Amino acid sequence: MSMTDALTAKVGYPCVLKPLNSSGSRGVIRANNEDEFRAAAGRIARMQDGDLLVEDYIPGREFALEGVVTAGKLQTLALFDKPDPLEGPYFEETIYLTPSREPGHIQHSIRETAQAAVTALGLTDGPVHAEMRVNDRGVWILEAAARPIGGLCARVLRLGAPQFTLERLLLRHALGEDVSSAALAPGSHGVMMIPIPHAGVYRGVQGLEEARRVAGVEDIVITAKEGQELLPLPEGSTYLGFLFLRDSSADLVLDGLRRVHQRLEFVFSAVLPVVK
Repeated sequence: MSMTDALTAKVGYPCVLKPLNSSGSRGVIRANNEDEFRAAAGRIARMQDGDLLVEDYIPGREFALEGVVTAGKLQTLALFDKPDPLEGPYFEETIYLTPSREPGHIQHSIRETAQAAVTALGLTDGPVHAEMRVNDRGVWILEAAARPIGGLCARVLRLGAPQFTLERLLLRHALGEDVSSAALAPGSHGVMMIPIPHAGVYRGVQGLEEARRVAGVEDIVITAKEGQELLPLPEGSTYLGFLFLRDSSADLVLDGLRRVHQRLEFVFSAVLPVVK
């Protein structure tokens, strides 16, 4: 019996397949039945070797929590809403918004569950990034790791003096300073990780000037390089760049990020086949 046969004999549906030696949602695929499971497992195997994790699919709204742990106690720095549904078959993250728009009791449950995860993992001091889903049955941890938020997303966190940035706060914390008074600057903050629409060779972007005129835009950072071959998920592992926006409310930030993205036109050319 093959490994795939052994797994399909035990798994329930829907489920999510995850390669253990990858990151950034690369190779993460939802399967709703045995045929989709086999197709997903084969697709992941063509990307890379290594072990495969199979989890039950958890429905619900998804969130991310950024925090710092001192002597085992979790201090929440930001709770992010993820307003775009992440239902599969792939799980490409796009927008993070903070402060969360969820009711206070939901936010409290998220923080309590994140603390329980920190305690269970034995994390005592340092940064924590946790991701979770919330549904009618409660809060479900997807990930809790001893690391800060990835990519350039940390730039969305503007803190008051004397920390100002997440990196500065974490350095102060590592030196043993008290950071318990750290708080986000007033207003709402958002970042969009610009998704790759299709495979191809990146040739540039149009509409930057118009996009920068959208109210609340703080920065547009294009990280893709001209001539770079790019792949969307699940094979891909990167973004075109990041959009940062601040305003007085989460609704204004969300609307602003979508309008900025709509104004940007990314140019791709086809990948030329290699003839051997």
